[in-house]
Amino acid sequence: MVPKPQRQKGRDAVFSKLNEAIEDLNRAKEVSKVAPAKTAFGSTSVLLPTIRDSMADRKDYVGLGLACADVCRSLDRGLSCAQTDRLSPFVSEAIEELTATVVQIQRNVVETDEQNTISRILHAKNNKATIAAWRSDLDRILHVFETELALHNHVALSDVRHDVSNTHEIVSDIHHDVTSTRELVSDIHRTMVKGQEGNQTIRTSQLGESPPPPPRACFGRGELIEEIVGLVETLTPIALIGAGGIGKTSLALTVLHDDRVKKRFNENRRFIRCDQFQAARANFLNRLSEAIGAGVENPKDLTPLRPFLSSKEMLIVLDNAESILDPQGTDAREIYAIVEDLSRFGKICLCITSRILTVPPHCNRPVIHTLSMESACDVFYGIYKNGGRSDIIKELVQQLDFHALSITLLATTAAHNAWDHDRLAKEWGTHRAQVLRTDYHESLGATIELSLASPTFRKLGPNARELLGVVAFFPQGIDENNLDWLFPTISDRMGIFDKFCALSLTYRINSFIGMLAPLRDYLGPRDPSKSPLLCKIKDHYISRLQLLGDLEPDQPGFRDSRWIRSEDVNTEHLLYIFTSFDTGSDNIWDACANFIAHLHWHKPRSTVLRPKVEGLSDDHHSKPQCLYQLSGLLELLGNHVERKQLLLHLLELERGRRNDGQVVRALIALADTNRWLFLYEEGIQQSREALEIAERLGDAEGQAKSWICFAWLLFDDDQFEAAEEAGSKAMNLFLDQGREYWVCVCHRLLGLVYNYKGERGKAIQHSEAAIRIASPFDWHEQLCWAHFALAQLFENKNEFDNAQSHIEEAKLHAVDNTYCLGRAMEQQSIIWRRQGRLEEAKVEALRALEAFEKLGVTGELGTCRGLLQKIELDLESQSISGD
Repeated sequence: MVPKPQRQKGRDAVFSKLNEAIEDLNRAKEVSKVAPAKTAFGSTSVLLPTIRDSMADRKDYVGLGLACADVCRSLDRGLSCAQTDRLSPFVSEAIEELTATVVQIQRNVVETDEQNTISRILHAKNNKATIAAWRSDLDRILHVFETELALHNHVALSDVRHDVSNTHEIVSDIHHDVTSTRELVSDIHRTMVKGQEGNQTIRTSQLGESPPPPPRACFGRGELIEEIVGLVETLTPIALIGAGGIGKTSLALTVLHDDRVKKRFNENRRFIRCDQFQAARANFLNRLSEAIGAGVENPKDLTPLRPFLSSKEMLIVLDNAESILDPQGTDAREIYAIVEDLSRFGKICLCITSRILTVPPHCNRPVIHTLSMESACDVFYGIYKNGGRSDIIKELVQQLDFHALSITLLATTAAHNAWDHDRLAKEWGTHRAQVLRTDYHESLGATIELSLASPTFRKLGPNARELLGVVAFFPQGIDENNLDWLFPTISDRMGIFDKFCALSLTYRINSFIGMLAPLRDYLGPRDPSKSPLLCKIKDHYISRLQLLGDLEPDQPGFRDSRWIRSEDVNTEHLLYIFTSFDTGSDNIWDACANFIAHLHWHKPRSTVLRPKVEGLSDDHHSKPQCLYQLSGLLELLGNHVERKQLLLHLLELERGRRNDGQVVRALIALADTNRWLFLYEEGIQQSREALEIAERLGDAEGQAKSWICFAWLLFDDDQFEAAEEAGSKAMNLFLDQGREYWVCVCHRLLGLVYNYKGERGKAIQHSEAAIRIASPFDWHEQLCWAHFALAQLFENKNEFDNAQSHIEEAKLHAVDNTYCLGRAMEQQSIIWRRQGRLEEAKVEALRALEAFEKLGVTGELGTCRGLLQKIELDLESQSISGD
């Protein structure tokens, strides 16, 4: 591809700068009489061609290389006018450190260039942190040059590089007040001399280290940043705690460079990467001394640093502090005590970023949420510029749980490969972890593995990694209330899960221990069937589903099956995965049928298991039961056409197997479906056939259910007298069997029959009887329809207050049933329209329409649209009358 002119122009400028710097350094190397400096010039002159020839388009490395060259130029200028026969040991040491830094950069440039381009991009975060540390070292080295050479010459080094952080302020001070500078230099020199005589040695500038640059953008964090800045201004200790990649470091750096923070603390803002040195008390104290500019070498505790820490206000960020605060780490207790003491200094604002909760107890802990949809998309499009915005990207960032690092990595991969939106969705949907393992998981994996390598995690024992895999497997995580029956053989299971949360590998939400989607993708078992622990848990779920079986609301144990309301997504996912492995197993498919039955009664919704059920072989033992339960679910969703197709297939299977008892069940369900499709004659014929077979078999329950189905068909066909007779026969049979649920259904039916016969008192009596029976059991569907019937009854008599009261009750009980809720909202719209509250009627009708569109029920959609048209006409007439 031909490079764009702007890019080519930019590259030419980079080459020009690098070539100029190379020529300067080669000249300096030839004329320099100082051996250490000659070596530094030579190393840097080798570094720059390497960057020029392989990394010229990488601004971070180019800038770093030129910074090395600037330091060397300053060294050359300073030495050219200094008495170089007796260099200070501090200058000599600084030159040696410069050479070592240049060599490190040279090696990193070569290694980075050898990596593939995608890997380089995805490692940019780590590279930038390393580069920031090197820039900090260069700043310190230059400060030493300036101070020591000023002692030799008593002049200001006006030609020193001004773009190094804070250097221009020192130079300006020297120019404006030579006398003060000489006194300051003399003081520094006396301190250095004392250090050489055996006292504490100052090795860095009193200005300490400058923080790394801020992130390019920090989307969607405005309120949180404002909150943190407010805490910083009051010198309140802060702990930013969260999972790896959620944005803790970006937040801390953004705050460090906030204008109000810069104005308050000036140059006294420090940033310490705690994962860049080995966790030990001595190492932490040394690093702290260097970073803040105290210059105390090998402090044993905070005592020698206290005068410095108490002398001026300072903001100190301890980044990735889990590396030193891990309770199981080296010198953990001692380091924790130092950090806690540090947080108590009156002039120090301590900010900690960490994945673990072990931080000083008085730290304020602002909550770091994942990104909003808008901010997540902004992050993505800030990197990916291959077209306009798309709903596809919204779906992708939602699948990533709005996790900042994961969104950044996916956008980077997509941008580099120049994928359009459709190709990106295809690659992600088809291959997901596999296609992005090198690009996506390598960097995300690094941040996750950092937590897994922590002493606290390692101490949890050999079960910890597989336990994490179980949490990752389930979309909802693990219900804490189920730990005992899920993991009976694992001791201290609660303690282990507490540690997972403390390490920010998991989080608590309601009663569940969950995990962010990107972490789930990384930590989940690649082959669930080969995870012994997960297979045991699968058996626990199957046993739980089989124990309750195909229950109805008035049977013992039905209440216990309500657990599915909170674990429906987990159970569905487990069955979906393991039905792929155990295609011939009866147990897994029986559990599948029972799960669908649980959904029918407790949480009616569509299920991803439907294609698997329909694709199961007709000769499979569980196929008829799965079809029957699925058809019941479709009924509650208002999908009667497809329900009928399933039931016709089921009836064919049961007749072929000569299973007359199941033929009765299939005929009743099919007759009920035809009622909803207004095919009353066909439904009446099927209910009569079911009744005949049930009577021949002596099946009392089958007879009762045939009579109630027959009664509903007669009622809908306006045969009210016959419906009353059939409904009464059904009620008597159900009363004999003690089936309260079905007695409740019979009361509802008779209430409707008497309403249409004009016997209002009996209608109210039967509907209220249905409510009395259903209320103690919380049979929401029956309660919804009973209140719905009463609302219609009162609305017909213009008793709108009573009608509104009952329709609100109906909506309350329909909250988990989209179809029932849609019907209730439609009825409320009718009531409001009759009251003249047209705007409210329109809003509720639109909500009902949305519910029916979601379900795809054509009959209800047509009725609801007709209602909306009437409301629109009423509004138009009202507007004309008003005019």
